[in-house]
Amino acid sequence: MKRLIECVPNFSEGRDPAKVSAIVEAMRSVPGVYVLDQEMDADHNRCVITLAGDPDAVGEASLLGAGRAMELIDMNVHTGAHPRVGATDVVPFIPIEGVTIEDCVALARRVGSELWKRYRIPVFFYEAAAMRPDRVNLENVRRGQFEGLRDAMKRNLDRQPDVGEPKVHPTAGVTVVGARKFLIAYNVNLNTPDVGIANKIAKAIRFSSGGLRYVKSMGVELKARNLAQVSINLTDFEQTPMHRVYEMVKREAERYGAVPVGSEIVGLIPKKAIEMAANYFLQLENFSPAQVFENKLDAVLSGAPVEAKDGKLANLARPFLDAVAEPTAAPGGGSVSALAAGLAGALGQMVARLSRKKKSQIAYVDKLSEHFDALRKATDELSEAIDHDAASYDAVMVAFKLPQGNSEETRLREEAIQKATKGAAEVPLEVAEKAAALHGRLVQLEAIAAASMKSDLCVARLMAIAGANGALANVEINLEGLKDVAYVAAMRGKVDELRKRLR
Repeated sequence: MKRLIECVPNFSEGRDPAKVSAIVEAMRSVPGVYVLDQEMDADHNRCVITLAGDPDAVGEASLLGAGRAMELIDMNVHTGAHPRVGATDVVPFIPIEGVTIEDCVALARRVGSELWKRYRIPVFFYEAAAMRPDRVNLENVRRGQFEGLRDAMKRNLDRQPDVGEPKVHPTAGVTVVGARKFLIAYNVNLNTPDVGIANKIAKAIRFSSGGLRYVKSMGVELKARNLAQVSINLTDFEQTPMHRVYEMVKREAERYGAVPVGSEIVGLIPKKAIEMAANYFLQLENFSPAQVFENKLDAVLSGAPVEAKDGKLANLARPFLDAVAEPTAAPGGGSVSALAAGLAGALGQMVARLSRKKKSQIAYVDKLSEHFDALRKATDELSEAIDHDAASYDAVMVAFKLPQGNSEETRLREEAIQKATKGAAEVPLEVAEKAAALHGRLVQLEAIAAASMKSDLCVARLMAIAGANGALANVEINLEGLKDVAYVAAMRGKVDELRKRLR
């Protein structure tokens, strides 16, 4: 399996192209590393480089970039609008394919230790790699910036690094290394130079001040353009999409007589985020990502089934129906249960999208959009669970085929069977939990959906219940083969609780 990660190191240089190029070339020199993007900002005095490739190669590239930055950047004379604590300010690792967030945490810890060994740059860990709860959030680590941290590290034990001596590198400061999900750096520019207004808007929208979940933000003064900017980090664009953030910035700006005059994305962005925003703002009817040319081309080239255009919807379902009908145990009841719940989510999306286009529901447009976003996320997760369930069953079959020629082999085989069977029980339990939550959301949706959608919502709720009950049946049959009494009791308790919620 291909292993692929992204790394987005931020360096405290955004005004000298020659220095930025030197840093980039140092990272590009590592085989197996691809430099996908580079952004410079003179007001922030910062550059953001996007790397991708094999985890070990990307880790080495980030180290070489940090070494070059140490040679070229002196934090004692650095100024800029963006908070910073080091020449290589932050180095996040993001799992893309064949890599887990735990793998990225381990890589972050290795890179952090190596930064100290090679360059004597102290390191703090953040997000998933944080070693202390108060360092999960990057803003806590960067509090006071380079100058404040330089003084605090000498006298405050709580501000000392996770790796290295309690003093900043003389010129490179410190580096913050972490592991996280895909982050979108999204900035909205206002038609005013008053950074105070930008700060008020930032406070209103960020989660730490009671705003939107997964949003971090601050006001920034763009002196070169005589504008104020709301600088935003969006840490989960599927749960809090870009369009919702933009709309809230716009509404908050109106309170102060300001309006957005443009927005920008720093670095790269998932295509799905753009598709979600396009669907929201354009109010496209019956839009599907399959209508995007590049998506369709990728599907064709990868051998995926092509969407039917002859009006025969059965052509879309036929491959899965045929796979279920095969005389093999997987895909079986677990996968079908996940599909049933996924169909409930898809129907719910349809209801939300059509309802928000009707004049009778105009008062509920924002709420309908929230339901749509949540239903879309749930449907995606349930779609993935179709394969996860089949894979968990395959793992059980592999365990049963292990040799049992002597007592040691028999013991190892039994341990493998027990472990795989637990996995085969946990996957459908997750499906049941998602289906139950989905059912609850569909009930909420009914209160604000168009009356003409009532029958569709009824079908969606029934499918969610069917998916949940089918998944629970798969949990129970796997529990029968387990010897861990405490585990079985705990799982049965969860099953009973879910059945009560579905009554």
